[in-house]
Amino acid sequence: MSAIPGDIDTDSQPPMAVPLRHFVVGFGFLVAAAVLRVAIAVDATGVADAAPGLAPLAHVHLLLVGWVCLTIAGAMTQFVPVWSGVELHSSRLAVVQLWLLALGVTGLVAAMLAGSLAALPVAGAVLALGFWTFAYNVGRTLLAARPLDVTERHFLLALGCFVLVTVLGVVLALDLTRALLGVGTIPRAQLVGGHATLAVFGAVLTTVFGALYQLATMFTQTELDRLDRALATVETAVFPVGVLALAVGRLVANTPLARVGGLLVVAGVATVGVVLARRLHAARVPRTPMLTRYAVAAVGMAGWAVATLPRWLRNPLAFDARFGASFESLALFVVGFVVLGTLYHVVPFVVWVHRYADRLGYEPVPMIDDLYEDRVATVDLVATVAGAGCLVVADWPLVPAWLDLAGSGLFLLGVVLCSANLLQVVRVHGDGVVPTLVGTASGD
Repeated sequence: MSAIPGDIDTDSQPPMAVPLRHFVVGFGFLVAAAVLRVAIAVDATGVADAAPGLAPLAHVHLLLVGWVCLTIAGAMTQFVPVWSGVELHSSRLAVVQLWLLALGVTGLVAAMLAGSLAALPVAGAVLALGFWTFAYNVGRTLLAARPLDVTERHFLLALGCFVLVTVLGVVLALDLTRALLGVGTIPRAQLVGGHATLAVFGAVLTTVFGALYQLATMFTQTELDRLDRALATVETAVFPVGVLALAVGRLVANTPLARVGGLLVVAGVATVGVVLARRLHAARVPRTPMLTRYAVAAVGMAGWAVATLPRWLRNPLAFDARFGASFESLALFVVGFVVLGTLYHVVPFVVWVHRYADRLGYEPVPMIDDLYEDRVATVDLVATVAGAGCLVVADWPLVPAWLDLAGSGLFLLGVVLCSANLLQVVRVHGDGVVPTLVGTASGD
């Protein structure tokens, strides 16, 4: 069976339905993002007008906000109390945050696809309220834990970035209808650059890195050695400073400041990639879908860092360098495979703990890795890796348009299979708890 750590307090976790609802809704947004990416690829070939409105922007928000951030909200709500050994501040607020986040993302994306600029500030305000509720709830929970470890410090920094990002996002949405930005203010393009930097590198990657320090050791059954701890100390010092410098540099169009920040961000990503690769190499457990996808992410971090360094040295303010080497290489290989890998353990783990943990030793129970279909996991891994690889290569010069369409189709196939595989775990082993948006949670 996959590792079940003995030093975590599962009694501190919220009701099972709370995180599972986040994950299930997140899967819906992931599939929607993959479908929209196929539509964008079809549109690019000129075969059909399949991508309405602001489709590329809607795709980015579906993938990063709808899937990644919603999954982060559910995972933090579940595991911060477990890792920190404190009670979640409020399970009811966790339910409220999901409603607000789901409605906000849906409204935002619908407005973008419909070209309804007037609706963007309303949807953005709902989304912001969801993130503020999440930041308050988890932040209050973290403040009850002392002293803060490396994971908890990363999470607090990420929560601060979530708040800043949503404030900037609301301003950007209002600007489309009220023209807030322009003469005498920060130009819109610069504010977008700061917003995107804080969102992807500040909120998302800081959370991912903090979680990996726990997950990469917990589920390889290893410990950080002296070199790993030194690397973690370096990353903890340079990465947040780099994110802030890169964001401010882009916000005020200061190239030297953004360049220094970019170099520190690249160093931080590469450092975490090295730590992750070392823990995977030292793993004392058989390979699982989680660890295999972490291995893809470790390679992705190294590749992204190498490809991004010269671009940010040349011009960190360039629009096509906003996410470094490319959006796909960062969002899919660095972030996406960490999240997919984590979900391949977290969803079965949460279900197993609530359904089978109390029966262990009294009756036969399945192992965590028996809850999902391993052959489907293998197929979806091949499809997502191949699809993501095609999408990265499709950005290169002189590459035929059909490769973009092929990559989009393969990635869609992979995420549909992954989502179905994990949702089957909830349906079959969830003891009747089928997560939906409707419902409440006890435990306050």
